[in-house]
Amino acid sequence: MSTVIPFESAKSAAAPKPERVGVLLVNLGTPDTADAAGVRVYLKEFLSDPRVIEDQGLLWKLILNGIILRVRPARKARDYLKIWNTEKNESPLKTITRSQADKLAEAIADHDHVVVDWAMRYGNPSIKQRIEALAAQGCGRLLVVPLYPQYSAATSATVCDEAFRVLAGMRAQPILRVTPPYYDDPDYIEALAVSINAHLATLPFHPEIIVASFHGMPKEYVDKGDPYQAQCIATTNALRKRLGLDANRLILTFQSRFGKAEWLQPYTDKTVEKLAKDGVRRIAVVTPGFSADCLETLEEIAQENAEIFRHNGGEQFAAIPCLNDSDGGMDVIRQLVLRELQGWI
Repeated sequence: MSTVIPFESAKSAAAPKPERVGVLLVNLGTPDTADAAGVRVYLKEFLSDPRVIEDQGLLWKLILNGIILRVRPARKARDYLKIWNTEKNESPLKTITRSQADKLAEAIADHDHVVVDWAMRYGNPSIKQRIEALAAQGCGRLLVVPLYPQYSAATSATVCDEAFRVLAGMRAQPILRVTPPYYDDPDYIEALAVSINAHLATLPFHPEIIVASFHGMPKEYVDKGDPYQAQCIATTNALRKRLGLDANRLILTFQSRFGKAEWLQPYTDKTVEKLAKDGVRRIAVVTPGFSADCLETLEEIAQENAEIFRHNGGEQFAAIPCLNDSDGGMDVIRQLVLRELQGWI
């Protein structure tokens, strides 16, 4: 006597488990140690990337190896020591990115076939290490998440370059997706606005002007077609609209210029100096191009630019934290990831 199994039951019993999916959050990078040796290794990798310094010719190699890597590491190591997470012996960027990955994993834990990990484009853990680790866990599909709200070839594109290089050496490649920039995503703009208002409410003063400072890049890169500047402007315009501020109350600047070439203007440090000299006494600075606080926000903005402002007559200066692993920041990352995982989960 045979047993008849209804078709739907048989279909359900035979359905395979969903294929494991890897989600890899990637940020820029950090030295492993806050000393000259650690910074030298990091800078050499970073500044040898043709996406970062496009002209990697003989002259640049002589400058890099003969001057920059001899002089700059010790100075930058002192800057890193000012912000270093001594408890974990790592930079805040590494601490925050790890926490973002942990919180994302918890937030999407109902998708038990999704594995969340994190990496740095330069330094450790490397993209190669983490892609290989995800593949070893059976992830046949991979979503790479460059943690840059605005796209540029020197950030988002070089993450893709490295992911492609890793896959080029794999016989069994995972299927790859990459999240898009989210510079004008309504969730991102809302999270920024809520964070800014919440922080302003804690200050003992009301800023006359808010400065939105983005990482700079050589103007030549934009002239060649990089969309970064346009996306920074779009972020700032959306934030102005959401906060109800005009272009005189929320101003756009670019920081962290390097070398003698013309970079995107206006420059943050020169703007902060001029504001103070023009009689502005209270400002706040927000950094909407960074998903996590790092050397450029915690040292360059919160310390260097604060000193520039006060030295030139300013009185009260506030550096507004990045979204980091806050509830609002994690909601932005979670929704971005879930949107790009459609069809895989």
